[in-house]
Amino acid sequence: MKIRDMMFAALFTALVAVLGYMPSIPLPFGVPITLQTFGVMLAGAVLGARLGGLSLLVFILLAAVGAPVLNGGAGGLTKLLGPTGGYILSWPLAAYIIGYLAEKNWDKLNVWKLFIFNIIGGILVVYAIGIPYLVAVTEYKLVPALIGNLAFIPGDLIKAFVSAWIAIKLKKTYPIINK
Repeated sequence: MKIRDMMFAALFTALVAVLGYMPSIPLPFGVPITLQTFGVMLAGAVLGARLGGLSLLVFILLAAVGAPVLNGGAGGLTKLLGPTGGYILSWPLAAYIIGYLAEKNWDKLNVWKLFIFNIIGGILVVYAIGIPYLVAVTEYKLVPALIGNLAFIPGDLIKAFVSAWIAIKLKKTYPIINK
């Protein structure tokens, strides 16, 4: 791996950590609305599959050893094994999928395509892993957990669009993914 690649992966690891310090909106079932998923989408869209996924894998490892990189400066295995753990553990896969789709469509990539890729990886994948995990570690039933997650969709769609817009601007001025 080149130094440049390590630098960009580390930069996005740090970005997602910093976004955890931004104000969050707590919801009744223990899963706050944060900007960290915005960072996940941006990592995949800007860095591509390999580096985007790697940056979030490093993030998970930092969280697991107790680094204060999660929402509100939290960290540790207990947080990763708690109600929000499934969402967090899905982030490397989410970034990888977004990056993979972006790479495969690199020459015809635009804001709307990347917006759809962010929805697929950054919303559908995260929910597909996070919701069953939430149900498994809490007393919530699947249907109420699904309904409860509806509150996140408007914000996640905004994050998906803004991430796509920023990534396309970066692609035009300073593409990081080498094709």
